[in-house]
Amino acid sequence: MDIVGENPIQLILFFTLYGITGVVPLIAALYLLLRRANAIAPGVTPPVRLRCWTASFFVVSSLAHVWWLLFYIYSGDLQSVSYLLLVMLDFVTLFTTFAGMLLAMLQDRRRSVRPALTAMIPFMALWGAFMVYPNDLIELIAGVYLLLLGLVFTIYMVLAIRQYSRWLNDNYADLENKKVWLCQAVALVCMLLFVLYVLATNMVLIWLVHIIELVFVVLLLWRVETLPQLDSPMEGESNVLAQDTSNLIPADAPASSHSSTPQPAAPVTIDLAQIERLLNEHCVAPQLYLKHDLSLQELAQAVGTNRYYLSQYFSRQGITYNTFINNLRINNFISRYEEAVAAGQSVVAQELAYESGFGSYRTFSRAFTQRMGQNVTDWIGEREG
Repeated sequence: MDIVGENPIQLILFFTLYGITGVVPLIAALYLLLRRANAIAPGVTPPVRLRCWTASFFVVSSLAHVWWLLFYIYSGDLQSVSYLLLVMLDFVTLFTTFAGMLLAMLQDRRRSVRPALTAMIPFMALWGAFMVYPNDLIELIAGVYLLLLGLVFTIYMVLAIRQYSRWLNDNYADLENKKVWLCQAVALVCMLLFVLYVLATNMVLIWLVHIIELVFVVLLLWRVETLPQLDSPMEGESNVLAQDTSNLIPADAPASSHSSTPQPAAPVTIDLAQIERLLNEHCVAPQLYLKHDLSLQELAQAVGTNRYYLSQYFSRQGITYNTFINNLRINNFISRYEEAVAAGQSVVAQELAYESGFGSYRTFSRAFTQRMGQNVTDWIGEREG
């Protein structure tokens, strides 16, 4: 970034913007670390791990502004060792904290950031060799390695997000602010910032980079604070499946041996009819499905089993938990609508959808269209016509 010889007014404005883009992430980091209450979405409790990783990313971003500003003030030599050290420091810290932040958004299981940190070791070795023996080939190899690393991480995130989306559909009926497609948007913005910064040759493009950076910080802070903490599967849950679920195991299941020698676990047969009866008694009849943000775990506790058995039940029915709950809610919506029309009452679809258990009209509309094969407006129009 060559700023020598620029117009003084432009330089003042630029450094003002540069300072803002350095201070705003620091303020956001302090907010995430020190403020326990959620000021952006008061009713949401975001994951602590996600808050910490995002704060770390913001701190590193803010520090990067400081050390690059000091570099250009006191040196500015793009061939110096200090420049190369700062480049390596940038890549390692930003990539590691960025990876940790994205992985923390996926709550189906705890994903370690160690592989991302380990993957930076070859780059540090190559960059160290380049500092000792400056060579275009070594620099090219290091650059290609970074590109490949970014590509591999992007592919991994796409697969992980698909897995996470399936987990959400299997465990939650209300998915507002739980979808993580914004993870990919965040990654794309980061890549755009990096490419623009590398290619920046004039003040206009550099200004654009910093404006996008400010928008990015605000978007990321909103994403973190609106993403609620979810109940992840407990480690070893599959080993305690029989807890409080003996009524779901057939009476003819082999008795456990009294010998001290461990016996191989016999396959468990799930009584589908029994689970269906329990669901009718504890979910359908008392209309438990009207509860907003009802999770599979909560339903399992109400039924008196665990979520593994319920997941297996829904899987064998060819549906997800999300589909099961939303179908009940749609049935409730239809029933209430028909009762209101028969009584000559006016009907507001949005209010009726909320009363039927849907947290948002958008979720209801999508679920209704999938279930009925037409949108709710057309469905109502046919009945009113």
